[in-house]
Amino acid sequence: MARRSAESEPPSCTTTSRRSDRFLNGLRNAKRVTFVSHIHPDPDSIGSMMGLAHLVQSIVGCPTRLTRDGPVCRAENRAMVEVLDLDLLPVNELTWSEGDSVVMVDSQPNTGRHSFDHRQLPIYGVIDHHDTPGEIAQIPFVDIRTNVGATCSLVTKYLSEQNVQPTVTVATGLLYGIETEIGGYPRDATPLDDEALHLLYPIADQDLLARIRNARLPHCHFECLLQALQSSFIYDRLILSLVPHLPQPDLAAEIADFMLRFERVDWAVCVGVYKNSLILSARTTKRGAKAGEVLQQVVSGLGKAGGHDRRAGGCVPLPSTSQSAIEEMQSEIRRRLLKALHIDCRGQRLVRLREILQHLPVA
Repeated sequence: MARRSAESEPPSCTTTSRRSDRFLNGLRNAKRVTFVSHIHPDPDSIGSMMGLAHLVQSIVGCPTRLTRDGPVCRAENRAMVEVLDLDLLPVNELTWSEGDSVVMVDSQPNTGRHSFDHRQLPIYGVIDHHDTPGEIAQIPFVDIRTNVGATCSLVTKYLSEQNVQPTVTVATGLLYGIETEIGGYPRDATPLDDEALHLLYPIADQDLLARIRNARLPHCHFECLLQALQSSFIYDRLILSLVPHLPQPDLAAEIADFMLRFERVDWAVCVGVYKNSLILSARTTKRGAKAGEVLQQVVSGLGKAGGHDRRAGGCVPLPSTSQSAIEEMQSEIRRRLLKALHIDCRGQRLVRLREILQHLPVA
């Protein structure tokens, strides 16, 4: 796959022009701009689409569309859409007209994490911060900065360069998008991310942010968390959670985030069954761990994965949803993961089976 480096520019660009200038200049003749992202959009992708739509409407003056690729799953993400009153159009239901332009945000073409078919309409631009190889050689505008914590930070920089003040709603979306990407410890923040937070914080609505952060959780969330606790195994500094059923694919990431707080580990990986696929999510506290590359190595030839230095996700289609097929694929993923992390030991249950049985309530 052809790709440019994170800081590269198209040959025709001058070194003095700003990226936001080049991005907007290519849209001067657009009749409408549609923003697309990865499947099950997260706050960084949603906030980035909001910010870019506001920028395009303010400078170019053409209408825009925000989309979703599949459902918005995580409770906080759904709350973000509801609280900010966003209209996200299903990408598979869109119709296209002459003069339409498409911008892919927080994702890259043909990475396996989106269903938008760029053959329907050529993509004009890609703005992202993931170190996940995509097919970008023929795309006119590319801004991929893997050393930045959030795509929302890049978008905030565009707004700042163009002297466009974000609305309260846009600032709230951008701030929450950055917050979700750089949270945890160690922080995945750069000076550009902190500069964006400094700009957005006085404008964002803190009450709306509180409502999003504290979204109410459905019953299935706690059932899934219990399953994860009961099916988690410790291998040296790794905790691996094999979840038999994920109500929503985003729960794999929530489980990995939760398990990483265990004091005895510096890697947490969740492998859960969602429909006819295994959803993988990896987290690590180690700098320079290249979690995205590790997960790509683990699923090589089986599925697709990508991510950042300390956060990654992937998906492996199941040949069958029979119990034996699921267990066989989980075993293969576990074997490859232990090999990739150079771990050679037997696993120990996080919660011993005897303790699970002893504490079952009597009806």
